[in-house]
Amino acid sequence: MHTFSKYFELAYLIIGIVFLVEGVLKLSEIPEKAYMTLGFGVLAIFMFFFKRRFRKRRE
Repeated sequence: MHTFSKYFELAYLIIGIVFLVEGVLKLSEIPEKAYMTLGFGVLAIFMFFFKRRFRKRRE
């Protein structure tokens, strides 16, 4: 069960990085959508650290 938690953490990190890169690339074209994409990226990276912290507490 702990291995699934590690994979979900990595998925949050990868998704966050993808959203951040996409948001930076869209920033010059469509700023409204870029801000939302950047927000999702920051949220996903926050979830990575949040889930990692609580997984380590359980171990």
